Amino acid sequence: MTSAHQGLTGLLDTEAIRKDFPLLDRTVHDGKKIVYLDSAATSQKPRQVLDALNAYYERHNANVHRGVYTVAEEATALYEGARDKVAAFINAPSRDEVIFTKNASESLNLVANMLGWADEPYRVDHETEIAITEMEHHSNIVPWQLLSQRTGAKLKWFGLTDDGRLDLSNIEEVITEKTKIVSFTLVSNLLGTVNPVETIIRRAQEVGALVCIDASQAAPHMVLDVQALQADFVAFTGHKMCGPTGIGVLWGRQELLEDLPPFLGGGEMIETVSMHSSTYAPAPHKFEAGTPPIAQAVGLGAAVDYLSAIGMENIARHEHAITEYAVRRLQEVPSLRIIGPTTAEDRGAAISFTLGDIHPHDVGQVLDEQGIAVRVGHHCARPVCLRYGIPATTRASFYLYSTPAEVDALVEGLEHVRNFFG
Repeated sequence: MTSAHQGLTGLLDTEAIRKDFPLLDRTVHDGKKIVYLDSAATSQKPRQVLDALNAYYERHNANVHRGVYTVAEEATALYEGARDKVAAFINAPSRDEVIFTKNASESLNLVANMLGWADEPYRVDHETEIAITEMEHHSNIVPWQLLSQRTGAKLKWFGLTDDGRLDLSNIEEVITEKTKIVSFTLVSNLLGTVNPVETIIRRAQEVGALVCIDASQAAPHMVLDVQALQADFVAFTGHKMCGPTGIGVLWGRQELLEDLPPFLGGGEMIETVSMHSSTYAPAPHKFEAGTPPIAQAVGLGAAVDYLSAIGMENIARHEHAITEYAVRRLQEVPSLRIIGPTTAEDRGAAISFTLGDIHPHDVGQVLDEQGIAVRVGHHCARPVCLRYGIPATTRASFYLYSTPAEVDALVEGLEHVRNFFG
């Protein structure tokens, strides 16, 4: 650590941690060491996760639940063992409340479709309302738009303040006695904003609305306790938290999962089937039709083990220190505008910005030539860009393996971008 970083506290031993992540040793563009600042899009994977995937495919590869031979029973134990690990990781009251999906998008679609097909008192129809926010990822906008179009329900949303927070001044108008479901992100993937969960849930409970939280940008970075949140559903994805792609999670309160109808039909989710009708297995299997993402679940279980060994409280402290340093350093760059909160308080480790009138795609390309990997575009949150009158942003996002030196490299890279474009 250089003298410029001496004041930073709470940092992890990134030198040791980075040895677990093979990609971070890569070089690009004639030997430039990669500076990976796109963990909000997908995190890198430690060797422990890669080894778990390889071990599964090499020694335990079989379909789950139905085989009575040794390898099939091993595969089932690994798959269901991953469910146990995830349940403990999020402090779920029951392992049966953990549903494996292919990503957070599917988890959110699952909730939307369950409510569209449900009986009373959960059914969403033309006499009811749905509440979301303007800062959502498209995965938490489009499913509700589709449900609204299909059922005639009215879709409402909270707007944004100029500093990237939710405008809750009209909370009683957005969440009303007609509201059936309130769905919002815990941490914005573009703005980095950490939302006031308690305030929103309190209002939803007052009117008897269900609450669904998109925790895709929270589960990798902070302690996620579904009991403390007091939501009804929580969705997140594995590939942002050191796990493989192709695996997501939906947690739901058990009584809801018992009452609500399945989203997908097929093998494994059934109890009995005749040519006239079918009955369904109890949750979670009711919502896991067909061959599930077995290897991916095993990999997610290994990722949970890895993160838990480091400690989510420690990861959160590290990211807060890195984010605080990054916000300060980025504000030193002339003509740079952070889109979202400009302090490290109540914000996550993703920072989006514009750089004068230089298009974000140009910023990203020039940074890439220096080995710096950032995200450019609207980050599947186009309404946010429309709200702030910008076509797109450049986004740098940090994780447990990010270092202050990488923040410095980003700032130096942005100076190069400014010089390159005159």
